[in-house]
Amino acid sequence: MSFWVTALSVGIVLGTPLAYAALGELIAERAGVINLGVEGMMLMGAVVGFIVTINTHSAVAGFAAAVAAGAALASLHALMTIGLRVNQIVMGLTLTILGAGLSAYVGTGYSGRRPEVNISAIPIPGLSSLPVLGKVLFTHDVFAYAVPFLALAIWFLLYRSRFGLWLRAAGEQPGAADASGVPVFLIRYLAVIAGGGLAGLAGAYFSVVYTQGWAEGMTNGRGWIAIALVIFGTWDPIRVLLGALLFGFVDGLNFELQGIGVPVSTHLLAMMPYVFTLVVLVATWTRLRHRHGGMPEALGLAYEREAR
Repeated sequence: MSFWVTALSVGIVLGTPLAYAALGELIAERAGVINLGVEGMMLMGAVVGFIVTINTHSAVAGFAAAVAAGAALASLHALMTIGLRVNQIVMGLTLTILGAGLSAYVGTGYSGRRPEVNISAIPIPGLSSLPVLGKVLFTHDVFAYAVPFLALAIWFLLYRSRFGLWLRAAGEQPGAADASGVPVFLIRYLAVIAGGGLAGLAGAYFSVVYTQGWAEGMTNGRGWIAIALVIFGTWDPIRVLLGALLFGFVDGLNFELQGIGVPVSTHLLAMMPYVFTLVVLVATWTRLRHRHGGMPEALGLAYEREAR
């Protein structure tokens, strides 16, 4: 029992940054913009958040800087794809390479250092003492506790607010939305920048909270998993959150199986989250292929007002 309790608890921790990054990507894609630069934005958030935390001795300043770093890289993506109508796929891949290289350069000399601040788990009185569920759900840090509320807030924004209606219209029928007075370009800019900020926050979670250290390429492809989670969750924030926790559990299971000495190569165990991502993504896309499935109709398409 303790094995599964620990695996589930670790799964929530590992699913937390995935959820932040995936929810940010969901906002951008709902507005019609694919951002394949999530991995680069997470890496920039990780290194900038870590460096600022070390130099200011403040995790708040570190996370604020990480959000700003992710948003800055996303602003470049927005400018090129929305303003200049550059291909979104190509630009996203470019930013992933840029973020990986720039983060490695900026982080030179910070490997092996540890921040003096410590964002520890905060057991919820009463609930944390519950058998099984107490350790699994109620002994985490503030960022893990905040994820469900963020998903609910995004759900409410999308489906119960005027701005959410505008955002969905920008991703479904931007021409019709523009003709109705919806500021399509502004909404797309805001959505992409907000998504980048959340990706930067996710990266900082890895370096400041989870590993408490910086290493080149430390996100290890999780930005790509976050993008896949948006498809897996059919562009719905609640499903994306549940998917992130599921993938976090698979990732955590890998570490737990290594810990108990399962006679399987550690390289094969480390492949588990990515193989699982591939299998689930293929299954989900096959299911969605013959129906709309929540995917915005104008996703990945540059909007030109003159061609309306």
